[in-house]
Amino acid sequence: MKDLKRIIFTFLITFISFSNSAQTKNVQGIVFDKETNQRVGKVFIKNDKTKENTFNNVRGEFDLHVSNGDTIVTEKEGFFADTIRYTGQKVLMVYLKRSSIYIPEVNVVARRSPEDVLRQRQEDFSKAFRLADPGSIFSVGPTGAGVSIDAIYSLFSRDAKNAKRLTRIIRQEYEDNVIDSKFTPDLVSNLTGLSGQKLRNFMSNFRPSYYFVTIATPYELSSYIRSKYEIFKLNPNLRFLPTLPDINLEVNN
Repeated sequence: MKDLKRIIFTFLITFISFSNSAQTKNVQGIVFDKETNQRVGKVFIKNDKTKENTFNNVRGEFDLHVSNGDTIVTEKEGFFADTIRYTGQKVLMVYLKRSSIYIPEVNVVARRSPEDVLRQRQEDFSKAFRLADPGSIFSVGPTGAGVSIDAIYSLFSRDAKNAKRLTRIIRQEYEDNVIDSKFTPDLVSNLTGLSGQKLRNFMSNFRPSYYFVTIATPYELSSYIRSKYEIFKLNPNLRFLPTLPDINLEVNN
């Protein structure tokens, strides 16, 4: 009788152990940056119940032995620690939140600054800038204050009108260069994931103003791009009509 009880007890222990091992699965998972949805590598991952732990690879992928109800803990420097409970998921999707504001990395290409380009234009077309801004029409001479004939001539001469037109073009070029130096394809692509024609469409449709880019912080510019991207996703193939140029009607005698 004692032998029979011993056999039954051994059988039950073996059955329970087998049942528990059958519930344990080797499950794969991926870790993402919650802000950018990009994969995050070199994350420490631990099964809080079994204490089994590992690091994921550079593609954010990992595998871990888990059972229903196990708590998975993930930790990485620069991110808040996170936990996820296994409830039978085929793939564990982990989203880590950064512990500081994320400013995307931007590839810097050696190029002249907008200020350098403007300075060069002013040197190349110094005569045009002098004609466009002839100074005060009043002059002070040996006999006292009078009217500057040269200034009046400059104000009404054809050369002066052409010079003003040229300086307006140079000023517009400068403002465009300032926008281009901040609203870059690398920045937009990193924040939205866009590329190719869709990236070009987005940058054309939602190009910010010169005034905005001169006062916006990097965080404000990133927020602007993200908010416009939500609009863009509704119709990514939409192309806005270009702004019509200002027409200056002048009568030449």
